[in-house]
Amino acid sequence: MAGVEYTAVGGDSYTENLIGTLLAIFGNLLVSISVSIQKYSHVTLAGTKDPRAFYRTKTWWCGLVLTVLGEAANFVSYAFAPLSLIAPLNAVSVIASSILGFIFLREKWKPKEFLKRYVLSFLGCILTVAGTYLFATFGPNYHQKLTAENIVKQVVGWPFLLYVFLEIIAFCLLLYFYKQRNANHLVVILLLVALLGSVTVITVKAVAGMLVLSVQGTMQLNYPIFYVMFVCMVTTVVFQATFLSQATHLYDSSMIACVNYILSTSFAIVAGAIFYLEFNHEDILHICMFLLGCFSCFLGVFLITKNRKRLKAFEPYVTMDMSQGNEGIPTIHDKGWRAVQPDYNGSFSYGALVNNDSVAPATLPELDHDQLAVTPSPTAAPYSSADLKND
Repeated sequence: MAGVEYTAVGGDSYTENLIGTLLAIFGNLLVSISVSIQKYSHVTLAGTKDPRAFYRTKTWWCGLVLTVLGEAANFVSYAFAPLSLIAPLNAVSVIASSILGFIFLREKWKPKEFLKRYVLSFLGCILTVAGTYLFATFGPNYHQKLTAENIVKQVVGWPFLLYVFLEIIAFCLLLYFYKQRNANHLVVILLLVALLGSVTVITVKAVAGMLVLSVQGTMQLNYPIFYVMFVCMVTTVVFQATFLSQATHLYDSSMIACVNYILSTSFAIVAGAIFYLEFNHEDILHICMFLLGCFSCFLGVFLITKNRKRLKAFEPYVTMDMSQGNEGIPTIHDKGWRAVQPDYNGSFSYGALVNNDSVAPATLPELDHDQLAVTPSPTAAPYSSADLKND
């Protein structure tokens, strides 16, 4: 686009790409470690009655600090490297989580499934690492200087306006089918997340770039576009978290992680190509190799998450057998107790207490209260000895 300032391909461009890539990898590793540490803290305190006991543990707070540091590194990485290069690097967190699951959480597999799961996970890691190398090597190298003037020119440009128009139409249609037609399909929910995510990454890169320029001495915080981008960033992140929370109540977390990574990364690459024109100066070979690397990461993440089990923190059953000894009321964590396991339909209700509108209520016959009275009424016949014997 005319009037937009770019940096030339050279040492500075590759250096910025390297800084952004390393920051993104480092941030994703920290986030994966922090999630595993916090998850370990929750698992170790699963039997406690206090739901906030983990707040008093050092492991949980350590995980929180690592989360903040990791997200900060990811945020800053958008200011240096192209958006299309940073978005696929979320695959690093998938690899790290699969490895840390053995170290921190001691996740185990059944002997019959061990070989199959091990081969698929190992192959997935190889494909993801190879794909990361490909898209990092052949990714876009042209950088737009993220000043407020350049951001405004991109916002009012017809490619972005057309993209936003089509995205709003698609979002409204998906939201209509999701809310009004009860289309609670995983792809529908995660498409809503991905559409919001494409706006999120655009605003994150703009905000991060203007903040870095301000720190370097070129003040950008006195332009209204900075605050517009910041508000859009916060708003889209909140709605993304809402839809993801709804998805986790309906589907397995491994399936969500795989589909969300593929859709969000694809929309982020398209957003970077349209708004920041990241592929305008790339040749066909580099674009094809970049797309091949992304496809390799998609396939690797799919294989890693394919057979992972869902960790259930909630056990929807009640221990009923209390006849063994006088050791008090057993808990769901005691070994050797028999438990009644009702059908679990996804809600936190025990089997017999689930309200089912499809079953017609039972109709009870009306009783004559005069026949139930101990003392007969004046109009009723007095009891005889034979009646009392029959009763």
